[in-house]
Amino acid sequence: MRRPTVPDRLDRPVLNVPNAITAVRTIVSMALAVYALTEMSVAIAVAAYACYWAGDILDGMAARLLRQETRAGAVFDIVADRACGSLCAATLLAMRPAAALPIAIFLIQFMVLDCLLSLTFLRWPILGPNDFGVVHRQVYRWNWSPPAKAINTGGLVVLVLIAPSPVWPTAFALAVVLVKALSLGTVSRLGGGPIRPS
Repeated sequence: MRRPTVPDRLDRPVLNVPNAITAVRTIVSMALAVYALTEMSVAIAVAAYACYWAGDILDGMAARLLRQETRAGAVFDIVADRACGSLCAATLLAMRPAAALPIAIFLIQFMVLDCLLSLTFLRWPILGPNDFGVVHRQVYRWNWSPPAKAINTGGLVVLVLIAPSPVWPTAFALAVVLVKALSLGTVSRLGGGPIRPS
């Protein structure tokens, strides 16, 4: 089946099921993260992350299954990810202060590099980062394929929770920064406009 292009979806409403899921998962995840901070509860912090991750998967699935993908929805998802990710990381930092360095590296990467990279889809006539494979397959695989998404947002959290020292989480965070920097460099050389096969 042909992937929808931007003109196919310009008339879609912004108030739709996927965006409602994004709003709910953001509110619930952030509320849980704040509660985890006040209680200093690792279990509640894990619940906040789980809500964020499950909701992020669910809103994307709903958008595709219901054919309600929109560029506005993609931007909303990117912004909501930053809101949830930053507050959940702050919660983790409060509970694991020894992990300050890898968490700081993660925040710089996720809030700046990954945010900028995720928004570059706006330069092409595609609906969001999940369609970036038609612009550049390798950049898509490194950043928005399901394994890449899981590693980018979940890998550091798991390492911080289980690693006996911050060495491995720091190495992991720096490796992700390298991938994001290389991806941004690649995308910056592509130009924008019509899609050319990569």
